[in-house]
Amino acid sequence: MEEEGMEEEGGSGGCEAMMDDQNHNNWGAGDYGRHLLGPAAAPLGDRLLHGPAAVPTAGTELPAVPEANGVLRGCEPGKGGAGAIAAAININASTSKFLMNVITIEDYKSTYWPKLDSAIDQLLTQSPGDYIPISYEQIYSCVYKCVCQQHSEQMYSDLIKKITNHLERVSKELQASPPDLYIERFNVALGQYMGALQSIVPLFIYMNKFYIETKLNRDLKDDLIKLFTEHVAEKHIYNLMPLLLEAQSTPFQITPSTMANIVKGLYTLRPEVTSHARELEKS
Repeated sequence: MEEEGMEEEGGSGGCEAMMDDQNHNNWGAGDYGRHLLGPAAAPLGDRLLHGPAAVPTAGTELPAVPEANGVLRGCEPGKGGAGAIAAAININASTSKFLMNVITIEDYKSTYWPKLDSAIDQLLTQSPGDYIPISYEQIYSCVYKCVCQQHSEQMYSDLIKKITNHLERVSKELQASPPDLYIERFNVALGQYMGALQSIVPLFIYMNKFYIETKLNRDLKDDLIKLFTEHVAEKHIYNLMPLLLEAQSTPFQITPSTMANIVKGLYTLRPEVTSHARELEKS
């Protein structure tokens, strides 16, 4: 029920509420707030048991009240003691902490997206079994913070643009491949991309849940597979199929595992085009 409520509120709005709770920005609702506001801020049960707060009489020193600038009204030099001064310092510290947690669009572009961009580059170009020197926890945290600070739309746009540019380069490299290397290179490109998605999609799980699924009614993995279909598979499938048929009739031209990987991959991307080629997988 809680997840449904978060999604109905607008995805990243719910995530922003979690972020506020994590950073303890709602200091006024806690014990510290009640200390500043006096008996009026006590829990309802306490007020019912003990009765209404006493009205201050003449000569009674009123509790210090924070101004908008974080300075306590009534805390003049020499009055209020060290407690009032400490309270003023704590308010300023809390305000500074809150402001430090705000991620502006400039912060996103200069600090957060470059980290994500570099990690995506490494994931897209890794070979099976390669060690990737990136911190998955750090990338996951970057995505989470950007979603909570309402940068999901920009981050999704940057991710799609980044991967589209990569796939266009892959397509051009395949076009320049000689026929005897074409099948194997296509197989490598397909396997490398699908392997990268196994890491990229989980890293962007918060963006997927609170933006793509909620506002776009789509799924990140489906969108990224569609990118490969549009920018690579559809441009090469009609050149690839005759080569696969020819390789089927030529022993040892390509390995059975390569044939199976390509046919399964193409069927996943374009079942209406490659349905007749499923027989190749059985040969």
